[in-house]
Amino acid sequence: MTVYRVAEAAELLGVSTDTVRRWIDAGRVPSDTADGRTVVPGPDLAALAASLVDEADRDRTRAGEVSARNRMTGIVTRVIADTVMAQVEMVCGPHRVVSLMSAEAAAELGLAPGVRAIASVKSTNVVVERPVPRRS
Repeated sequence: MTVYRVAEAAELLGVSTDTVRRWIDAGRVPSDTADGRTVVPGPDLAALAASLVDEADRDRTRAGEVSARNRMTGIVTRVIADTVMAQVEMVCGPHRVVSLMSAEAAAELGLAPGVRAIASVKSTNVVVERPVPRRS
C-alpha cells in the first residue's frame, strides 16, 4: 500500500503540513508510523481529498450548472489579445492554465492580470502519468 509523509500529503492536498498534522490529531485522517515518521495511507488520503470538495464553492461558481467538472479557481497572470483572439494565462494553485478564446469574450469577461477567474476544463482526452519514485 502506498503511504505519504505528512509533507507529501500536504503538497498533494494544497495545504500546509501544519494543517495535515491538525487533521491527523483531530482524527480527520488516519495515520501510521513508518521508520519513525508519521505517514498517511494512500487510500485514506484519497478519501480525504475527495471530501475536501467545497460544496459552498460549487454553488457560488455554478459548478452544478455546467457539464465541466474540472474547475480550478485562480488568478489571471497574462492576457495577450489581438483583434480576433486572446490567450489568457492563469495560475490555479501550483498549476499554470492557458486558454485561447475570442478577444471579444476576454473583453466581456474583463480578463486582465490580477483578476480572479475560474478555469473549467472539459476534455475527452486526459493523459495520466505517475511521477518517477524518489530515491531514498
